[in-house]
Amino acid sequence: MSLMITDECINCDVCEPECPNNAIYQGPEIYEIDPDKCTECVGHYDEPQCVQVCPVECIPVGKEESREVLAARYTALTGNPCPS
Repeated sequence: MSLMITDECINCDVCEPECPNNAIYQGPEIYEIDPDKCTECVGHYDEPQCVQVCPVECIPVGKEESREVLAARYTALTGNPCPS
């Protein structure tokens, strides 16, 4: 399961520009994460940037996908092998 934004989101707009895959978008009520685009920043950063910048901690961690799944998604999205 990719990262998700909970209903504690205050629509502050700090997470959306931090996503290197453009996986975060404004939903009907709160920001949402497209699971087909979310790599939890694997291939770009060491940690999910949205989690790092969220002021209300509405993107819980703990149910992340395996690095192998995320690396494969990165490769599918970018056409490049995932850097180690």
